[in-house]
Amino acid sequence: MSAIGLVWPNLGRKPVRTVLTLMSLLVAFVLFTYLRAIAVAFTSGGFGEAGIDRLVVSPKYSIIDPLPVNHQRSIATVPGVEAVTHADWFGGIYQEPRNFFPKFPVDPEGYFSIYSERVIAPEQLAAFRDTRTGAVVSAGLAERFGWKIGDRIPIEGDIYPKRDGSRLWEFDLVGIYRGQPDDPDPGVFLFQYDYFDEARQFGHGGVGWFIVRVGNPEKAAEIASAIDAMFENSINATRTATEDDSQREFAKQFGNIGLITTGILGAVFFTILLLTANTMAQALRDRIPELAVLKTFGFTDGTVGSLVLAEAILLCVAGGALGIGLAAGVQGFLSVYLEPVIGPIAVDWPIIAQGLALAVLLGAIVGLVPAFSAWRLTIVDALRERQA
Repeated sequence: MSAIGLVWPNLGRKPVRTVLTLMSLLVAFVLFTYLRAIAVAFTSGGFGEAGIDRLVVSPKYSIIDPLPVNHQRSIATVPGVEAVTHADWFGGIYQEPRNFFPKFPVDPEGYFSIYSERVIAPEQLAAFRDTRTGAVVSAGLAERFGWKIGDRIPIEGDIYPKRDGSRLWEFDLVGIYRGQPDDPDPGVFLFQYDYFDEARQFGHGGVGWFIVRVGNPEKAAEIASAIDAMFENSINATRTATEDDSQREFAKQFGNIGLITTGILGAVFFTILLLTANTMAQALRDRIPELAVLKTFGFTDGTVGSLVLAEAILLCVAGGALGIGLAAGVQGFLSVYLEPVIGPIAVDWPIIAQGLALAVLLGAIVGLVPAFSAWRLTIVDALRERQA
């Protein structure tokens, strides 16, 4: 049998210990894969080419401060602005809190004019415009909850109660829109701003942000500065940025996602490092006499040490590959709930490559000390160990 052929049988000597170590590694690399994918989604833009001509005008000091809806008329006068619309964050719960999806009160025609990549049938858009309690949803949301046009959808308001004190908002589904074929499902529930503003208990005449379409994307920074200068000395100062930059600013409200995920992964992998190192040390102690036999048959010190190191690397790579594969296989389950908030989540090749490289590094670290011990082991000491 070749030296390489000894690695797998040695890992199978204690199957329960090996399986438990593999399961620990699997869990660690599932966490690594998901957290890396989430961190990438938080820090990368999710709009691509479709959003390069759009700016987002939001409150300068806090995302919870409303902007007056009449800012829209002023923004429309800025040179280079082609169109302006607005939206707001409604919150709300459908059936139970885990059924999360964004819900925005909007101006129907203005919203779909600016978000032209979101396609809705003309008759459904007309129904949305003309139905006071009308709402439209993305195809993904409709499929997720089994909604169809004509359904009445109840939402419990957690931020905005109605004028009569009730928190039950009911909407009539009048349309279903779709994104572009290669884009993720928008996953947004849209309803009439006029109805919302009229029926809510407080905050009348305010909106959460404005969406601006510019004629020349190369002048976006100049136009953004002009918009902010217009309201610089008002009590409703603004901060204008591209959609991608705005999304990143929103992500920062949650904290430094990179630092948070690094901290979690550091704690997880430190624990796994200790666990796997203990496993390899125990495996070395169990096999000291066998290593002496290998050296007796002519295996060099370097070869024996390399075998021990290869076992550690193979164990970690196997566990890492299983964890990364499992995370990639079920990523769609997580994406359903998080994509509407932070954008597309993908276990792509860079993340897979990082995971495998980390598995190799982890194996090298935990296998280095046992490999060095095996390299230094003498036949006499090994046989004496056996007799003891």
